[in-house]
Amino acid sequence: MEMKSDRETNQYAADLSSIKEARERIKSFIHNTPVFFSDSLDLMAGRRLLFKCECFQKGGAFKFRGASNAVLSLDEKQASKGVVTHSSGNHAAALALAAKMRGIPAYIVVPNNAPKCKVQNVIRYGGQVIWCEPMFDSRRITADKVQQDTGAVLIHPYNDGRIISGQGTISLELLEQFPEIDTIIVPISGGGLISGISLAAKSINPSIRVLAAEPVGANDAALSKENGRLITLPQTDTIADGLRAFLGDQTWPVVRDFVDAIITVEEKEIIHAMKLCYEILKVAVEPSAAVGLAAVLSDSFQQNSLWNECKHVAIILSGGNVDLDVLWEALYKKT
Repeated sequence: MEMKSDRETNQYAADLSSIKEARERIKSFIHNTPVFFSDSLDLMAGRRLLFKCECFQKGGAFKFRGASNAVLSLDEKQASKGVVTHSSGNHAAALALAAKMRGIPAYIVVPNNAPKCKVQNVIRYGGQVIWCEPMFDSRRITADKVQQDTGAVLIHPYNDGRIISGQGTISLELLEQFPEIDTIIVPISGGGLISGISLAAKSINPSIRVLAAEPVGANDAALSKENGRLITLPQTDTIADGLRAFLGDQTWPVVRDFVDAIITVEEKEIIHAMKLCYEILKVAVEPSAAVGLAAVLSDSFQQNSLWNECKHVAIILSGGNVDLDVLWEALYKKT
């Protein structure tokens, strides 16, 4: 039975209806991403693992779903002024690509410590990069000024119903591909991805489990869930650069109400899981995308009786935009 429309109660920023609308809006522009398997990883995890490869999405990450939905939702007058966002990573590139697809400007405010490969993607897709200091206030203030100067529409990286709805299309695809899935493990940061996935998945199958995976060094979501209120951190410390944002007022209520648990993982577990993706799955993933596998292999998951019934576990490989400059430089030095 489908749950009552959350938009009707004004409780959540998206619902199954808005997610289905997003799917119709973006279906001719996005990739229907594949699901990979590995008997070796199944043996390690003690259950069937299904890897939803959003690293093969346009722009190299799931973010293009939400960005394209947001851009295509604009009327002609709004779109004519372009779009603006502040992002250090995949949302920046995704929005630039979605704007290019519609033929409108994209103004991207980027902190000056952003990964080089992700900035290059923004430029490659025609986005106009505006640099700022690597603090959230600087990002917000700079984006506000660009918006005032240009009249562009602000598209927040995650705290936006259009973004959440676009990301939720992953669940629609995934549960059509493999309806036997009983658990989905999702990286969590600002919460746009897991909000969309959990709203759609639990509408389709209320008994499905949705678990979040988060670095110990950026565990604001785990602390928020534990304390029942939105908590932010003074700073974050993790290799997973895509998981350093904090939940917003539109994503926190969904995480609070629909995410069954949050599993935190150490840096060494993230690196190990990333290595397994490269060596066994033969898939290039960024650290943020490896936290789901790290979580399912962790002692806190493996030794928790609550998860004994998790037999068919989908893991969202959220992106593959990893900076390999160090590798290439090392190889060139040998030639």
